[in-house]
Amino acid sequence: MKSTLFDTTKPVLEIKDLHKSFGTLEVLKGFNLKLYEGENLVLMGKSGAGKSVLIKCMVGLLDPDKGSVEILGKNIAGLSRKEMDILRTSIGFLFQGSALYDSMTVRENLEFPLRRHTRPNDLDDTDQLVLEALTNVGLENVIDLMPEELSGGMQRRIALARALILKPKIILYDEPTTGLDPITSKEIIELMSNIQKKYKTSSLIITHDVDCARVISNRMILILDGINYVEGTFNELQQSKDPKVKAFFK
Repeated sequence: MKSTLFDTTKPVLEIKDLHKSFGTLEVLKGFNLKLYEGENLVLMGKSGAGKSVLIKCMVGLLDPDKGSVEILGKNIAGLSRKEMDILRTSIGFLFQGSALYDSMTVRENLEFPLRRHTRPNDLDDTDQLVLEALTNVGLENVIDLMPEELSGGMQRRIALARALILKPKIILYDEPTTGLDPITSKEIIELMSNIQKKYKTSSLIITHDVDCARVISNRMILILDGINYVEGTFNELQQSKDPKVKAFFK
């Protein structure tokens, strides 16, 4: 299901020696990461390990105390607010819990990023882009429904369609299968894999779901004690003799 072809000479996201503390609480203590073009990289860690802080540093919502984040070759610390907003159009984000706007229809949820980030002349293609995004997730028939009328799995698909609508080069998935039943989780994982193949996206997937990691990952990183404790393929980590690593696969 997953692609094994990705270019290790082309990191699209690179984090170097990232540190972040809140008062006396050290969360990130020199974290490093490279996401390569066309790769599905899974990041796993215990609750409170710093995964959410890491994502916020990646997209410029938090400033690190030390270290750097480079996205598509640009160090985000040196970008203006306008330049950062432009860069964010190259990053799709599937939020934990979907985070659809309750007061908007499916159509309006998908139109929102288009109206915010595209030029007025480009809005002529809005209907086509919305339909294409819904087709990608197999939900063309719910375009005028409200989020409350959708199942949890359907909401997750619509959230993924919204993340895709600007055709990003990088997608960040925050716990994409949390709260879903096993069958729906499998469907979402298959959808993520199909999207990678169709659009050649690079994906960073934060998950506690070992089955998701096994199926989707080209490579994995475990974050422990604020650092990238170990990285490798799913099979390499699963066969590790390190008790701290083995604990993730029980």
